[in-house]
Amino acid sequence: MAGPATIVPARVPPRNTPVAGAVRGWWFWGWISFNGVFALCVFGFAIGELAATHSIKRGAPLALIAGLVLLAELRPVVTAGSYDPQGVTVSTAFVFAILFYWGPWPALLVHGAGVLLGEIAKRKQLWRIVFNTGQYLVCLCLAAGVLWLANLRPSAGRPAEEMMSINELPFLAMAWVVYFVANLAMVATATTLYEGTRWWDDFTDEIGYYAVTTFAVLALSPLIVVVTDASWPLIPLLLLPLFLVYKTATISREKEQAALHDALTGLPNRKRLVEQMTTAGEVSTRTGRPMALCLLDLDRFKEINDTLGHHTGDRLLEIAANRLARAVRPEDTVARLGGDEFAVLLPEVSDADAALDAAERIRAVLTEPYHLDGMTLQVETSIGVALHPQHTDNVPRLLQLADVAMYQAKEDRTGVEIYRPERDIHTPDRLDLLGSVRRAIENGELIMHFQPTVSFPGGRPVGVEALVRWDHPERGLVYPDAFLDLVEQSGLMRHLTHIALAKSLAQVAEWWRSGIELTVSVNVSVRDLTDTSFATVVADLLRANDLPARALKLEITEHVLMADPGRMTAALDSLDRLGVDLSLDDFGTGYSSLVHLRRLPVSEIKVDRSFVQRMTSDADDAVIVRSIVDLAHSLGLRVVAEGVETVDTWRALQALGCDLAQGYLISRPLPGDELTRWLEQHFPVEPDVVPLASLA
Repeated sequence: MAGPATIVPARVPPRNTPVAGAVRGWWFWGWISFNGVFALCVFGFAIGELAATHSIKRGAPLALIAGLVLLAELRPVVTAGSYDPQGVTVSTAFVFAILFYWGPWPALLVHGAGVLLGEIAKRKQLWRIVFNTGQYLVCLCLAAGVLWLANLRPSAGRPAEEMMSINELPFLAMAWVVYFVANLAMVATATTLYEGTRWWDDFTDEIGYYAVTTFAVLALSPLIVVVTDASWPLIPLLLLPLFLVYKTATISREKEQAALHDALTGLPNRKRLVEQMTTAGEVSTRTGRPMALCLLDLDRFKEINDTLGHHTGDRLLEIAANRLARAVRPEDTVARLGGDEFAVLLPEVSDADAALDAAERIRAVLTEPYHLDGMTLQVETSIGVALHPQHTDNVPRLLQLADVAMYQAKEDRTGVEIYRPERDIHTPDRLDLLGSVRRAIENGELIMHFQPTVSFPGGRPVGVEALVRWDHPERGLVYPDAFLDLVEQSGLMRHLTHIALAKSLAQVAEWWRSGIELTVSVNVSVRDLTDTSFATVVADLLRANDLPARALKLEITEHVLMADPGRMTAALDSLDRLGVDLSLDDFGTGYSSLVHLRRLPVSEIKVDRSFVQRMTSDADDAVIVRSIVDLAHSLGLRVVAEGVETVDTWRALQALGCDLAQGYLISRPLPGDELTRWLEQHFPVEPDVVPLASLA
């Protein structure tokens, strides 16, 4: 048919809903039943009336046109950009030609049979077939009533004998309008009863599109009547322009399909996904029911592609796409955005937990083994989930938020994460700050301060820790707490680490040339250690500054180990083979230390300042520090106490046998030139131990 041929809902409304929903559901089923009963009555009356007709005049053209109705129902025209994915049929033009020429009963019988045949051919659910057949017969009865009131009353036994005149066209047009309006009203009523939406919104939804397609088809009906009256054998000639319309629409549809679908998997592409999201977002806004977007990619797909070849990678993507398509509901949309990145749009979910459950099911399907070319591959998946309107009412931004959540899942190795604003670096303020940090890196605004580490008992300097600072042109000195997390999430961390290493080693080289041989400690992150070229970068920088490997110490945190213990251990082993010392920072604040400590090539551990600063006032913290010192010494490791700020703390640590100390009691972090002057006082060229004045 031209016009909305089916009800929007894809599922039967549940009966076990709250009271309002249950009442609405009963009304819905009552509405469906009314249309079914009406269709049966119309079929019965039509058959009875035609059987009572002694002679159907001009039966040959009637049979021909009836056949064209059935043919048109089976081959709808699906146009590019159509709001109705089932297409538009031209059968209504032939139905109205029958109505104008042979009266209502043949038209109703042919129209009902055509709709019934078309719905069965599309394999629709029984209740849909019943509703659509009945509602079209109701609409045609109303249109026939307009003609009857206008005294246009042909019948099968007495078809219209006179040539259609211009005076009859207003009544024909009125019948078209009644048919069209009734069609929209009946579908809107069913949709409203199902979804609980506003009737007027459903009635006017895409009314312009349906008006154009409906009236363009109905306008052909007078022409068919004229040809029938003049020379009915010419009717098949009308199929030629209709075939051209069908062919043109098919070609445009194929081009649209190519433009909106991925060539490899056949799934919708990003453009089509955004269109679907926009439509679903409008429904979500209208109904208040959340819409969810799941963004996902296959972890380490590039390694598979590079190792096994693009053919294997493409096959893997095709299998993953098929699994995704089978894992979702009929109303959900699966799209491929490019590479190994996919998206699943859930147009309606009950809440965030339901969206997470769906994401977990999708992940379970995708992580099942892949059997390719005689090999079995295990591929992990990271999925990010964002909800509309909970996280944003801006549909395009939903993609960005889901991407942020996917990165969080990948970073934390949790598999599935829902969007959390506090970890989003893409908020306007954080984006502004990130842009400023990026410019600071490019403009050389990052500088290094150094805090000395001294030995017990006399306080002889043995090394320094390099601490990055941002020399902001307007805000002055900015400490890393304000920007370091943002840098680590953004992908700039490797650049920052390279700058910190280069500047720190340049300063240490200057001290070594003056006879002050200190070790510099530089903090490194997960991103640094996952870079396979990191050890080479370190070696090149040491060589460029003419320094031995023992001049550098790299500090890692327990969080780094938790990210991927196996992979991190391999990276640390490569640095250990280079001769660079490794230090475990913030010891005692994580959970993996005792498990991995024996296997890690670390030479020292640093006791977190939170324990050190309270050890003289809190017996529990004193016990913790003592236990850490004893554990480290039993493993042959040095112990560095951070946050030493009082003489009492110094003496307590010395009594425990701690090896090294760092904190404001000794010195605050200083720029390189200021620390040089400090070192000249506390680090004589002669190897005599000179106690710190404050500790003498």
